[in-house]
Amino acid sequence: MRIGRYEVDAIQTGAFALDGGAMFGVVPRALWERKIPADALHRIPMALRSLLVRGEGRVMLVDTGIGSTKWSERERARYAIDHGTHELTRALAAHGVAPEQVTDVLLTHLHFDHAGGATTEAPDGTLRPTFPKAAYYLQRRNLAWAEHPTEKDQASYLARDFQPIMDAGQLTLLDGPDTSGAALGIEGLELYVSDGHTEAQQLPILTDGTHTVAYGGDLVPTSAHVPIPWLMAYDIRPLQTMEEKRTLLARAARDAWTLVYEHDPHHAATRILETDRGFEPGDPVTL
Repeated sequence: MRIGRYEVDAIQTGAFALDGGAMFGVVPRALWERKIPADALHRIPMALRSLLVRGEGRVMLVDTGIGSTKWSERERARYAIDHGTHELTRALAAHGVAPEQVTDVLLTHLHFDHAGGATTEAPDGTLRPTFPKAAYYLQRRNLAWAEHPTEKDQASYLARDFQPIMDAGQLTLLDGPDTSGAALGIEGLELYVSDGHTEAQQLPILTDGTHTVAYGGDLVPTSAHVPIPWLMAYDIRPLQTMEEKRTLLARAARDAWTLVYEHDPHHAATRILETDRGFEPGDPVTL
């Protein structure tokens, strides 16, 4: 999809699975399983989908998936981590991009399924940034939270995903949405900063005034999560998540945005419809 001076592609970097009840919180299983059926271990399949933005001499990646080099066999089995069909470097190569060519990595937040691919474990066990020439961008408040998470979400933040980037001097910290456009220097880029799922998740919205692509991250991780009350148990402030979703989806429906789903196993993106029953996903959109 072309947005102004930039080519925007959704790329899949792997697949994994999480407990369906955790992914849908208080929504009854009888309802959510109609959307995404669970396996024998009550897990639902989930995509790991990043956004690739190219143009004006820039190659920007939004989120990096779960990573393929740092997981034990036990962890791979627990999360059903699968890179057989999709993997980050192969997905980039399919678009003619090598890791050394990536200029910018925008991390929505530092949960392991979003930032795991940001670093790589070498054969000797050392950790390094996956993209050696890239500037990595993160909200300052999310880094502070990741370094001192709560008991509720400490398993989601792994220092191995971000400490090597800091050690290499490649991390740029942002302070809210107001400075985001100037900091990245990408025309038409807005960051929607959300605090319901975790502290200071940043979701990119790219527009040329006619067409707009927004990245749902973990605010709207799948098309099944479009209805306002369909929340994850992982959210640290669920009521705030609802209001943040309402604001984002209202804009998306009004202005016919394309909303990209980071974890939807079936649809990369859709439009958003506002009906008398609330918000609903529209027809699938190909990026």
